[in-house]
Amino acid sequence: MKKCCLSAAVLLLGSIPPVFAGDISEPLIVTATRTAQTADATLATVTVITRADIERLQATSLQDVLRGTPGMDISNNGGQGKATSVFLRGANSDHVLVLIDGVKADSATLGTSSFQDIPIDQIERIEIVRGPRSSLYGSEAIGGVIQIFTRKGGGAFTPSFSIGAGSDQTYKASAGVSGGDKRSWYNANLSGFTTAGIDACRGSLSAGCYAIEPDKDGYRNSSGSLRAGYRFANDAEVEAHILRVQGHNKYDGSFVNESDIVQQAAGASLGYSPTDRWHASLLAGRSNDDSDDLLDGVFSGRFNTERDTLSFQNDISVADKHLITLGLNYQNDKVDSTTAYDVTARNDKGLFAQYQGSFGPQDVQFAMRGDDNGQFGHHGTGSAAWGYNLGDGLRLTASYGTAFKAPTFNQLYYPGFGNPNLKPETSRSAEVGLRGKPGWGSWSLNAYQTMVDQLIGSDANFNPANIDSARIRGIEAISSTHLAGWDISGNLTLLNPENRSGGANQGNVLPRRAKQTMSFDLDRAYGKLRFGTTLFAAGRRYDDLANTVELGGYATLDLRAEYAFTKDLLLQGRVGNALDKQYETAAYFNQPGRDFLLTLRYQPGSK
Repeated sequence: MKKCCLSAAVLLLGSIPPVFAGDISEPLIVTATRTAQTADATLATVTVITRADIERLQATSLQDVLRGTPGMDISNNGGQGKATSVFLRGANSDHVLVLIDGVKADSATLGTSSFQDIPIDQIERIEIVRGPRSSLYGSEAIGGVIQIFTRKGGGAFTPSFSIGAGSDQTYKASAGVSGGDKRSWYNANLSGFTTAGIDACRGSLSAGCYAIEPDKDGYRNSSGSLRAGYRFANDAEVEAHILRVQGHNKYDGSFVNESDIVQQAAGASLGYSPTDRWHASLLAGRSNDDSDDLLDGVFSGRFNTERDTLSFQNDISVADKHLITLGLNYQNDKVDSTTAYDVTARNDKGLFAQYQGSFGPQDVQFAMRGDDNGQFGHHGTGSAAWGYNLGDGLRLTASYGTAFKAPTFNQLYYPGFGNPNLKPETSRSAEVGLRGKPGWGSWSLNAYQTMVDQLIGSDANFNPANIDSARIRGIEAISSTHLAGWDISGNLTLLNPENRSGGANQGNVLPRRAKQTMSFDLDRAYGKLRFGTTLFAAGRRYDDLANTVELGGYATLDLRAEYAFTKDLLLQGRVGNALDKQYETAAYFNQPGRDFLLTLRYQPGSK
C-alpha cells in the first residue's frame, strides 16, 4: 500500500552501492540522495508507490495513484488524458522535477510533465521525495522530485497480460514478458487505452476553455517500454531503457480542440567500481514532449521539445558509514515549433557534492551544487539534514535546503509574451519531523515552511515578471497498521499556501491548492477474495489569485474487489467515485462521476 515504509531495491544509475559498506537486507531507495539507501536510514520525507499498490488500487492513470499522496494536490482539466497539474507541498506545478528511470521528463516550453500521458501499465514503482532537492538535481526541484521507474524484469521467463473494460466506453489492454539470469535482466511491455471520456468543460466564452462544446471528449494512447541490462564478470553493469507513448486527445477550445501527442524517455547507463570503496556511474538520456495541435481535425500548430541529459557520478566510501558523492550534469534543451521563438536552445552545466555520515545515533547529510545556465548564468544551492535515533524505533529529523526554478522557454521567449530578462525563482525550506515504528505499524509527523521569492507573475501588461513571492506552511501526518486482518493506512495534510506578494492579492491563498486533504485506505483478504475502499477528501480551493472564484470541497469514495482464480490469474472490479460526487479541481472543467472498470489480469509473482 502507499506508505513511507519504502520498498523494492532498485538502482538509479546502473549499479549504485549502498550508502554504507556492509550487507544490507532492508529495502532501498535511490531518489532522495542519488545513492542506494535503506528506508529507515533516509533523512528525507519519501513515499513509494509499488506495482502491487497500482494493481491493488486498480488504477487506470498516474493521477489515480498520485491522488491522496501526502502533501500532494492535483488539478485536472476534464478527466482522462486532459491536462493534469501536480502541486507538491503547495509549490507551483512547474516546481516539481519528474524523472523517468533517471531521465528528466519535464517540458522545456511548459516547465511541467505530462502526467496524463504517462501509462500506468509500464510503471514498476514511483518514488516521491517531498522538499527541495535542487542541491542534487538542479532546477525544478522546489517542491520535490517524482521519479518513475519502468518495469525491470529478472528471473525466469514470465509472460503477463491484462484486459479491461468499463464505463464511458473505456477499454484497456497490456501484455509483456520479462526474464533474465544471474547476470542479465529484461522486460518488454505493450499497452493500449481508449475512452470516450466525458464533456471536459461545462462551457463559457469568457473563462475556462473559452468555448461551448457540449460533447464527450475522448482520449486514447498506445505505449511500449523496454528495459534490459547485463552485469559483467568484473561487476560492471550496463542498462538501456525506453518508454514511448503515442496518443490522441480531444478537448474543448476555441483555437485548438485536439492534439496528437508523443512522449518518450530513453537512456543508457554504465556502472563500475574501480575499487571496493569507489563506484562510478554514467547515465545518458533523452526525453521528448511533442504535440501537434488541431482545430476540428485541421492542423493548427506544433510544439516539440527535446531534452538531452548526461550525468557522471562518483560515490566514495571514505570510511565505514561515511560516503562522499561527487558528480556533474549536462543538460541541453531544444524547441522545434511552428511558433517562432527568438531562442530555441540552451544548456546547463552543474557540479554537485554530497556527504552522508553516521555518528552513533546521529546521521547527517550535506549537499551543495552550482549550475551554469546558458540563459541566466550561475546559481548555487545547498542543503543540510540531521537525524537522531531516540530508540524503540523513534527518530527525530530536521532539514534545511535552498532550491531554484529556471524560467521556461514560454516565459522567456514566447512571441509577444516572453521576457528574456527573467531571473530564476528561488526558495528556502525548513522541516522537522518525528517518525516511529512501534509493534502495531508505523507513523510519521512532519512540519515545514517554504519561502519562494522571485516568483514569476504577470505585470501590468500581462507579461511575465519576477514580482511575486509566497510562504507555504504545512503539516503532514501519516500512519499505517495491520489490525484484525485489515490493512489500514491514512494521511492528513494541512496546508497554508499564502501569497506574499505586494498589492491586492497579498495574504490570499495560492490558486488550485486545498488547505486540507485526507486519504484513508482499507483492505482485507478472505481466501481468494480481496476487497477494499479508498476515501479521499479535499477542502475548498480558489481558482484565481484574487480568490474570487471558489471551488467547493469534496469527498470521493472508491470501491474495489478482486477474485483469484489462481495465485496468478485475477478478476478485478472497481467503482470510482461511488457516491457520484460532482466537483471541480479547475473552474469550468468537469470531473468524472460514478464509473466502473472490470479487469482480467494474469501476473505471475504479483502480490
